[in-house]
Amino acid sequence: MPSVKRHELTILNAYGEAQSELIGKAVVLTDGKAGTVENVWLDELHGLRISIKGHDGR
Repeated sequence: MPSVKRHELTILNAYGEAQSELIGKAVVLTDGKAGTVENVWLDELHGLRISIKGHDGR
């Protein structure tokens, strides 16, 4: 398997694992606010993004 394909599969597998492990888990942010992980997605600029239910964000 070409090196690029292997890296691609590694990234997608890690993303799938992060998604299944994090969604629905309780979290506390550094500003003291708490909530549950609502969604996990990949962003071209930031990498792994996580939205928190119960937190409006910035």
